[in-house]
Amino acid sequence: MSKLGIHSFVWSAGSSQAELEDALKMTLELGFDLIEFSYLDPRQADVAWLAKRIDACGLGVAVSMGLPRDGDVSSDDPSVVANGVTILERAIALTRDLGGQKLAGILSSSHGKQEQAPTARAWKTSAFTLANAAHTAKSAGVTLNLEIVNRFESNLLNTVSQGLAFIEDTGSDNIFLHLDTFHMNIEEADIGLALRHAGDKIGYVHLGESHRGYLGTGNINFAAIFDALRAIGYDDYLTFESFSSEVVDEDLSLKTGIWRNLWSDNVALAKHAHRFIDLGLETSRLKMELMKAEHKANH
Repeated sequence: MSKLGIHSFVWSAGSSQAELEDALKMTLELGFDLIEFSYLDPRQADVAWLAKRIDACGLGVAVSMGLPRDGDVSSDDPSVVANGVTILERAIALTRDLGGQKLAGILSSSHGKQEQAPTARAWKTSAFTLANAAHTAKSAGVTLNLEIVNRFESNLLNTVSQGLAFIEDTGSDNIFLHLDTFHMNIEEADIGLALRHAGDKIGYVHLGESHRGYLGTGNINFAAIFDALRAIGYDDYLTFESFSSEVVDEDLSLKTGIWRNLWSDNVALAKHAHRFIDLGLETSRLKMELMKAEHKANH
């Protein structure tokens, strides 16, 4: 069914060649198919070298990010929107240069808690801007995947239904949803139903627990999630994301409120995640086969 990815921040928040090499090594050794990099600065990392190493490891790669306040493409200030466009174009180029096809994250607005509700103008400005960015991305062989996040990290797109309406307003066929179980657990009435509603507009999925730690130790119903993903035929990447104060990226840790040390052994964490996801997907497959067999037997 799906291929498994892991967020590089499970390994390190650094971008030195040694840290990147170690992240690739651990991702490959533990059997993941893709590595995701967030906020990777080409001025600090050797992109050409990294692309060659990713290719040599046979790994897929995705890039994720959140727009800063001075690059908010939903802003009323044209200069701020223009800066956001520049940031998106650089991220698209980085994704392409690393050999990736997915740029994901909070691309429709700035990342962080807002103090007011978005206006109709903000929605339209963001949709228009992203439609143009999606055209640029398509030429680079990259899709834009808009992360639907909780109300404390964006005021624009918090639910699948909002995301689908937004994509429709862009008129683009190169914009998809980036769904994250941590955020969906906060905002959706029913995660399984929301995944079914999103259907083929899902371009990328993050699997994260309600407290950001070990999968299965929080309150998210992953069985329902795996069942929904199988029901809609999702066969793209499922990327494990977990944060702890053990590995700190200052900007992201502040915006996402990573105050607790939910794990210290990242190898044990990643091994557990791989087993957990594999078993969940296998169980959902067996349930579907059982239902199909029973249906056939009764007809």
